[in-house]
Amino acid sequence: MKRPAFMIANVIVILAIAAAAQETRSEIAVQGTGQFTNSSSGKDPYASGVTRRADTTGGFLVSYRYRLWRWLAVEGNYGFARNSLQYSTAYGLYSGDAYMHQATAGVVVNLPATTRFKFSPYLLADGGALIFNPTSSGFRTTGGFSTYPTAARQTKAVFIYGGGADFPLTKRLSFRAEYRGMVYHAPDFGVSTLTTGAVTHTAQPSAGIVFRF
Repeated sequence: MKRPAFMIANVIVILAIAAAAQETRSEIAVQGTGQFTNSSSGKDPYASGVTRRADTTGGFLVSYRYRLWRWLAVEGNYGFARNSLQYSTAYGLYSGDAYMHQATAGVVVNLPATTRFKFSPYLLADGGALIFNPTSSGFRTTGGFSTYPTAARQTKAVFIYGGGADFPLTKRLSFRAEYRGMVYHAPDFGVSTLTTGAVTHTAQPSAGIVFRF
């Protein structure tokens, strides 16, 4: 009796390992992004005359997801974009460029897939950091006042909400369309004259390819 039970247990373990090996839980996505940032103005008496604007720009996003259950996954993301910024202050108009690095992690809730239109929708919530790194040119003024070539790299906490959908191309490849909304305090690069003290929002639509393994 013991030998057949032992053999059955071995078969169950082997089948479980084989099933786990065939199940795809991991995926990597590479997406091109657009960035649309709201203007932000000073929210306290010391920054009431400062307005920050960022030009529309593009970048990329690399993501890794691991599916815990059919309906829930965790993810980590790295994104990059180059921002052109303008600060309108009482001392003049300052402009400059900064690289924006995005490092975030969070959860993804997978919604029921639609069989008629063949796509898999999801919602996401992430948190992490945005790192703003000024280019070597610093911030220049058009009003005849001093420049800020020593503007420092600055990190801001960010909350991200959004969602998207995957459209299968093959068994392991999909096309992804996604929207991410980023909420964070506007950077001032350690320069008090450029401080707004305001919370701003960046809309980040994206599209790219997903590989599952």
